[in-house]
Amino acid sequence: MNIAFIGLGNMGAPMARNLLKSGHTLHLFDLNQTVLAELAELGGNISASPKDAAAQGDLVITMLPAATHVRSVYLSEDGVLAGIRQGTPAVDCSTIDPQTARDICAAAAAQGVDLGDAPVSGGTGGAQAGTLTFMVGASADLFGQLQPVLAQMGRNIVHCGEVGTGQIAKICNNLLLGISMIGVSEAMALGNALGIDTQVLAGIINSSTGRCWSSDTYNPWPGVIETAPAARGYSGGFGAELMLKDLGLATEAAKQVRQPVIMGALAQQLYQAMSLRGDGGLDFSAIIKAYQPR
Repeated sequence: MNIAFIGLGNMGAPMARNLLKSGHTLHLFDLNQTVLAELAELGGNISASPKDAAAQGDLVITMLPAATHVRSVYLSEDGVLAGIRQGTPAVDCSTIDPQTARDICAAAAAQGVDLGDAPVSGGTGGAQAGTLTFMVGASADLFGQLQPVLAQMGRNIVHCGEVGTGQIAKICNNLLLGISMIGVSEAMALGNALGIDTQVLAGIINSSTGRCWSSDTYNPWPGVIETAPAARGYSGGFGAELMLKDLGLATEAAKQVRQPVIMGALAQQLYQAMSLRGDGGLDFSAIIKAYQPR
């Protein structure tokens, strides 16, 4: 299949690589010329703009940092909707607010284009391994078209409902993730301060009622999980600035429906403080530094 893939950052690039490995022809656009060159060596075709990429695709996939980028990539003069053919399906895998997803969908529908949202969970490791979870907001017909392609980049492809519901699922999941990471950080730091071996403590938590992904897979204490960012100075993984962005999306969406997110708002403040300390480029599990002597 000819696929236009726009947005080749830490998540988009490995997703595109998996599609190339699956035998698809990719028409690529990104501002990063280095990653474009790397993917061109694997067989990808470099496009001059989102418009040019979309014009050559039988499917358009976008993976972008924020809502402002999604609006620009789809709605600008050189954007996707300026080049895409009527009837071509499209899916945005960015994590943005539900209303922006619905607005872009409406603009696409006016041109005879069926567009869905499909944010992902699983991090850069999942993107590289092709084991992502896709939370898809789309019509049943569009979901049927997207599912086989998404399955070549992910393991769990979930139809959440109509457009925008994928974003709702993602921001609720990441709201909980941000909160749970702070909880694990507090517990690990307290245990260390009180004198228990942190390996022993983590083992107890991970076989008891405190067990969660933030502890048993991504533990923030250095040396507990060899594959976690904590074991490599909190480099790579899911950046704290991205977690801050997602918590902002969740708290803003909560305001719109007058739903209290008390712990989510506190988590947002803690990650904001982390960003102001200059640690926003680290993995979000580095929030544990807030509980350690500096």
